[in-house]
Amino acid sequence: MERTNKENYYLDIAQTVLERATCLRRVYGAIIVKNDEIIATGYNGAPRGRKNCVDMGFCTREAMQVPRGERYELCRSVHAEANAIISASRRDMVGSTLYLVGKDARTGALLPDATSCSMCRRTVINAGISRVVIRRTATEYEVVNVQDWVDTDDLKLPERT
Repeated sequence: MERTNKENYYLDIAQTVLERATCLRRVYGAIIVKNDEIIATGYNGAPRGRKNCVDMGFCTREAMQVPRGERYELCRSVHAEANAIISASRRDMVGSTLYLVGKDARTGALLPDATSCSMCRRTVINAGISRVVIRRTATEYEVVNVQDWVDTDDLKLPERT
């Protein structure tokens, strides 16, 4: 028997976490790991006490025909990364790795283009997380150095000439 490498081991756990997600479009699971210990988990779902999209039977953004990647403020869910970060102390997250897995909620297929939205990227940066490992296929993944997200500020205004 071949032993699973650490990256895929933690991605498998994040993939199990996403089974609790409640989005009708895309489901995500995230775990934060430091020194080979899981310090927090998170999945996308409505804030505590509010109805989830799966319970209501519709997605507000879908009903409004909002394209993917736009108008996240209309989404009922707290994203998986944010939920994991909320559950941990910053002291424990500094220098940690966040593992992220996404699936299409309808088909169950892995999302080869999964990534953190700009709001979650800012949260990951402020949490002090060093790396984000994103599953691409059952065994392939991308490792993102969070400093790259800092250096390529997606909200930076063009310089004036």
